[in-house]
Amino acid sequence: MEWLQAPDYWLARFVFERALAAVYLVAFVVAVNQFRPLLGEHGLLPAPGFLERVPFRRAPSLFHLHYSDRFFGVVAWTGVVVALLCLLGWPQSGPAWAPMLAWGLLWALYLSIVNVGQVFYAFGWESLLLEAGFLAIFLGPADAAPPTLVLLALRWLLFRLEFGAGLIKLRGDRCWRDLTCLHYHHETQPLPNPLSWFFHHLPGRVHKAEVLGNHVAQLVAPVLLFAPQPVAGVAGAVVLVTQAWLVLSGNFSWLNVMTIALAVVAFDDAMLAPFVPVDPPALAGAPGWHQVAGVAVAVAVVVLSWRPVRNMASPGQLMNSSFDPLHLVNTYGAFGSVTKQRLEVILEGTDDAQPGPGTEWKEYEFKAKPGDPRRRPPQIAPYHLRLDWLMWFVPLAGRSHQRWLVALVVKLLRNDRATLRLLRHNPFPDRPPALVRARLYRYRFTTGEERRRSGAWWVRTPAGELLPAVGLDRSDDVAAPG
Repeated sequence: MEWLQAPDYWLARFVFERALAAVYLVAFVVAVNQFRPLLGEHGLLPAPGFLERVPFRRAPSLFHLHYSDRFFGVVAWTGVVVALLCLLGWPQSGPAWAPMLAWGLLWALYLSIVNVGQVFYAFGWESLLLEAGFLAIFLGPADAAPPTLVLLALRWLLFRLEFGAGLIKLRGDRCWRDLTCLHYHHETQPLPNPLSWFFHHLPGRVHKAEVLGNHVAQLVAPVLLFAPQPVAGVAGAVVLVTQAWLVLSGNFSWLNVMTIALAVVAFDDAMLAPFVPVDPPALAGAPGWHQVAGVAVAVAVVVLSWRPVRNMASPGQLMNSSFDPLHLVNTYGAFGSVTKQRLEVILEGTDDAQPGPGTEWKEYEFKAKPGDPRRRPPQIAPYHLRLDWLMWFVPLAGRSHQRWLVALVVKLLRNDRATLRLLRHNPFPDRPPALVRARLYRYRFTTGEERRRSGAWWVRTPAGELLPAVGLDRSDDVAAPG
């Protein structure tokens, strides 16, 4: 049946698949670099203990068969290799089963990681990557026309991502309704980037225009994604431009890149041809079994959409939730509320086992989160620094993060090499500190005058103590008050 195929969207599939493969590549590289010190056998929240407590049906993962740090390395590096192959387009150039196998393998491997990742993988963009990655399994090979229903499922994913985020804002913080949220957001977002200081100092009327533009992109444009061309393409362009603005103004892991990739699916070949100098091959019809698979997955998406739709319609709307352990059809949303002040956790250590008024406390520096006021916020995204992100939540979430934070302090007291590689600077390179403590500071961006005078990007003031000074009780090697 001709309506099941969309030959005019070959370039959209081409761009989307390359962007998806690039995000998968980043995600697996992040796992290679960070999973073991965070979640490995000797990590802050060890995955083996989680696997003992949580059954397979609640968290499907290859690691239920076996977990070791070495086996994890095999899984993560396999993901890196397969993602690189998909980025180069090799599986897509083969028969229909080849890209299905490649995308299916990426989805299964990353699902296995996310489902044991606990709080360190509890971000909306993990489910977004998995849902988009699952749909990519059914996009077909390069020499066949893209399946219409799968493309519509990807647009439906983009609709839920944007419309859900728009609704949660209107229902949440009043500042989204009076257009003032961006008076604060650029300064208080989890990980500001090199341009965030400049965005924060834009005039108030520009901030209000930003919020208004966000409402249009998230509440109006998504509805038009299902209109005929060129309206659908215009809606996709609105989403794309808004996401590009967010890329410039902050570090949001691969959320914005994935959203841009999904927006591309709204463009037909005529719209993309001037920007993507790739000539589609002569297209053949997809095998019958592949068309049946596309119809089946579309039906499954419709059935599983009941809970996300009900959630969006609910006044108690949830943000970033998966309704099944496979992360197939999820609900999304971000920044339903905006923090008005920035609190940062600063970890400090000392060589003095009996601290007093004259004790010298040295600060640990993280790779991206604010610490040294004179250090300019770095550009990290689409790479994701999981520990830095979680540190932003600590002052907001309180005891829910206490377990891994205490484990982090213990690692610092031991000068654990794997953990220290997650940080930018260890002030105790030769021997571990005697004591470590966690203090709270209130941060704000400097004004233009303060910046010119001091060279600093931040002004900070003490805001209390989060964790008192603790050291290791050497008799049982556990943290004890200093």
